[in-house]
Amino acid sequence: MGDRVSLLETGRFAQSHDDAEEETRHRRAAESGDIASMSALGALLLRRGDLDGAEPHLRAATAAGDRAAANNLGVLLHQRGYAEEAAGWWRVAAVAGSAAAAHALGRHHRERGDEPAAEYWLRQSAESGHTLGAYALGDLLEHRSDIGAERWFRAAAERGHREASYRLARILDKREGEAARGRAGPGAESEAEKWYRQAAARGHRRAALHLGTLLEKRGETQEAGRWYLTSAKDGEPRAACALGFLLRDAGDTDSAAVWWHRAAQEGDGNAANALGALHADRGETQTAERWYRTALDAGDINGAYNLGLLCAEQGRTAQAEQWYRRAAYAGHREAANAVAVMLLQRGDAAGAEPWFSKAAEAGSVDAAFNLGILHAGRGEERAAQQWYERAAAAGHTEAALQVGIALLREGDDREAERHLRCAAGGGSAEAAFRLGALLDRPSADGASPRGSLGRAEMEPVVPEYEEWYERAARQGHRRAQVR
Repeated sequence: MGDRVSLLETGRFAQSHDDAEEETRHRRAAESGDIASMSALGALLLRRGDLDGAEPHLRAATAAGDRAAANNLGVLLHQRGYAEEAAGWWRVAAVAGSAAAAHALGRHHRERGDEPAAEYWLRQSAESGHTLGAYALGDLLEHRSDIGAERWFRAAAERGHREASYRLARILDKREGEAARGRAGPGAESEAEKWYRQAAARGHRRAALHLGTLLEKRGETQEAGRWYLTSAKDGEPRAACALGFLLRDAGDTDSAAVWWHRAAQEGDGNAANALGALHADRGETQTAERWYRTALDAGDINGAYNLGLLCAEQGRTAQAEQWYRRAAYAGHREAANAVAVMLLQRGDAAGAEPWFSKAAEAGSVDAAFNLGILHAGRGEERAAQQWYERAAAAGHTEAALQVGIALLREGDDREAERHLRCAAGGGSAEAAFRLGALLDRPSADGASPRGSLGRAEMEPVVPEYEEWYERAARQGHRRAQVR
């Protein structure tokens, strides 16, 4: 049921700095028959852990109709293991208006799977202004995917409940992601940040992690690093891993390795993969393999894919394929593409195609391009073009070149130019040459090629097509070099 202090009726009796003096005062009054003092004395002893001393005073006050005593008697009985009897006294107190008892009773019913009863009592507690009741109701509603959860998390968060602040921030953060895709209104991101900050400031390590992630996406890497550090020091391995990547990007690979090592030891597969890649780059293949295996053991399927890459680099083709297949069967799209490439290299185009398709449908840009090559090799130009266009739309340079070439054949110079510019901008020497050749053509009215004259004074300037020819030549394009 949780922390016993959270179930106590704490709003009625203020604790004195001198517990002994307070106990003496309440004990004397209780002996004189004062019901409020019996209840207060029972609560004091209960907080201290003296269940035997607390019980007779709480029972006496409860018998006299004191609702706080009934609630605390329920707490005491729950601690003794008498859950049903405890629930009976919580019901008595809740019916009498105790929000704390309604909260405890609601949690009792939820633990037993009676969600309708749980919701009823938690709502009674929450609507009475009880912070824990509001949070517990929000938790129950979110479990059912009920949008009403946000209201109650907010109510608890506004009263300083740390976990409620975090849960509210997660809801708002998710909504912000949907807004970015056009499915929700603006403004949620800033509010999510506000609640992440509130929870993180109260020591919530996952809130600190997500706050760091939000700040890093905005480019505020210094503050992001501070929150990652805070979260990592509190034991959050994902924050330690994220901090490692920030440090690596800043050029401090030694410090990055320290944090990745810490995260990997706590079970973070992403950090183990990062360590593996770091050692692989240094040529320390045995250490790299050990960390990739650690990542795989932690449930990160990237470990299997990286083991495949490592084996392939070492010429261990059969082992590489085994690792690629293991990752591919688990849904790793680039591993599926790698399996297909290996099959294609063995001449098994029929076996490769399903793997390319699986990878491409899962979002592998390289697989989409490879499917284009496969269909083009069979003379299936329309199917090839569809896959090239799909890969080009995702930023694949060579696919954009192929689309541009096809559009040139079809006479659609405007669209061809757009794709050739994308490919040339991505570093394709062939695209730069073909773009230069396209711009070098005279226009339909017989005018000079584009870019051959100045603007206002009509002074000769370097034509744009010459710039593309020059770029292609610098990249080693033979025809551009000898034209």
